[in-house]
Amino acid sequence: MTTPSEPGHGRPDPGLSALMNERRQLINLAYRLLGSLADAEDVVQETYARWYAMSRQQQDAIASPGAWLTKVAGRLCLNVLSSARARRETYVGEWIPEPLPEPREWITGRPDGISVDPADRVTLDESINMAFLVVLDSMTPAERVAFILHDVFRYPFAEVAEIVGRTPAACRQLASSARRRIHASRAPAAPASRQAGIVRDFKQAWEAKDINALIGLLDPDATATADGGGVVGAVLRPIEGAEQIVRSLLNLAGRLRNLTILERTVNGQPGLIAQHDGVTVSVYAFDIAGDRIKHIWAVRNPDKLRPWSGGAAALGDSGTARGARATEDDLS
Repeated sequence: MTTPSEPGHGRPDPGLSALMNERRQLINLAYRLLGSLADAEDVVQETYARWYAMSRQQQDAIASPGAWLTKVAGRLCLNVLSSARARRETYVGEWIPEPLPEPREWITGRPDGISVDPADRVTLDESINMAFLVVLDSMTPAERVAFILHDVFRYPFAEVAEIVGRTPAACRQLASSARRRIHASRAPAAPASRQAGIVRDFKQAWEAKDINALIGLLDPDATATADGGGVVGAVLRPIEGAEQIVRSLLNLAGRLRNLTILERTVNGQPGLIAQHDGVTVSVYAFDIAGDRIKHIWAVRNPDKLRPWSGGAAALGDSGTARGARATEDDLS
């Protein structure tokens, strides 16, 4: 098995430097498979722990350490995906993949004082936009792993089969099934510049509390889904319909009077963040088709706001208290 990040000449040195060069590849793979940066980091850490648990003789017997790391990480992700289904049955409210900022906006430190390693930053492309990740989350674990490894990371099905534990033919069918799901869910996307303009218009209409403008930017059957993780007033069900969504947004603006809405890139696409007293309390991702917003995802779970400047670390008890006062229909 080869990896895209592996040098094309000779065997990579199994020392620390060569192995750490694989870290970004593994983080990118694991995030796309799991939709959670925290889970991806845990998988990568466990992958390296298993490498260093082997004797030097065992390590030397492995022809491609990078390929070995990828195989182990892929199998660990498959296990996490299988267990995640059971965990999410008890998750309070809706579960949304963890949103990511663009690299230049990534925080330089964490609450525990540990600096963010550039290797932990996920490369942004269409395979991590929120709509794509939400569809991935509806797949079976085997479908998701086979599809991401083959269609996104370009691994041959013979190598995918070693990770998934099925035949190459079965993996081909899994990827094909996943591909059909992706195609069925996709509406013609507006150009990036048009999407940015619609999100900007939405922001301005929200700030102006312009009900008609907001409704005009939303598809009549639009849906909004919020994820608070049960910590900051989780919304227990999606909000359906343009008018209901607008009511929720205006309720939020009235409840948090000094709320600041800022334009940001969210998972590689135009999005918004909401800050209260300089603290990022929500991240908004949008699915836009034509000139209308079809879906809004609002992430409030502080555990998922770690990469955002002034994110969950600053919420503390006051963030939890604000969330406790939130109504079920608020997208804050």
